[in-house]
Amino acid sequence: MINWNQYDYLLVLDLEATCCDQGTIKRHEMEIIEIGAVMVEAQTLTIIEEFQTFIKPVRYPRLTDFCKSLTSITQKQVDLAPEYPEAIAILQKWLSKYPNAVFGSWGDYDRNQFKQDSKFHNLPFPIAYPHVNLKQQFSESQGLSKRYGMAEALQRANIELQGTHHRGIDDARNIAKLLPWILHRQNL
Repeated sequence: MINWNQYDYLLVLDLEATCCDQGTIKRHEMEIIEIGAVMVEAQTLTIIEEFQTFIKPVRYPRLTDFCKSLTSITQKQVDLAPEYPEAIAILQKWLSKYPNAVFGSWGDYDRNQFKQDSKFHNLPFPIAYPHVNLKQQFSESQGLSKRYGMAEALQRANIELQGTHHRGIDDARNIAKLLPWILHRQNL
């Protein structure tokens, strides 16, 4: 169990990646195409800054119709984006302003996708903060036996989903709204 009180900031991050509903892109070949993140002040749970970048994929540079439909990310947005190493350098520069933080994502997918992309590009894992699975924490703090997807968790907390689901920056903002329930400051 994480001691939330020892951190000044909570990084809530959500990734989108190349994907296909036809099986042409294998799970281990997916690449990050968007990083969406919000930095939250730990005491007030207020978002103090946001970070968003698209990333140009190199294994499968053409987004599938399924991926474009699911994420609303366009081919032009990724074509004009930096590749992974440059995007990570920009992210790390932004993170350097926030020492003493913990990194949370809805499930372990985002952390594992960072590991995969970093290995492919021969880079170290990009975030020095400890990671916490916010999906698991939400269920545990609320005494739920089931783990819910982000949209379902928002419904359970009576919070309207804002923006576009499966867009990194919008999902990060929405996950941040669940922090009072995750940190056991609110109950369902």
